[in-house]
Amino acid sequence: MTGRERPVYRVRWLPGTDTLLGTCHCGAERTAEDPVPLWEWLLAHPDGHRAPGDQTAPLATAAV
Repeated sequence: MTGRERPVYRVRWLPGTDTLLGTCHCGAERTAEDPVPLWEWLLAHPDGHRAPGDQTAPLATAAV
């Protein structure tokens, strides 16, 4: 390892649904049924992202 930290992105399946939950390294979350737009959103950081508790921008997350 080079000592350089890399961001961690997570995509999880929500059991009992056709829904995926994406979590960005900044803490922002979004749900989607299609993985492609979810990954596009994750990799577009910081566009459309908002960390939990940040009240300065409109919500970028969908209800789970």
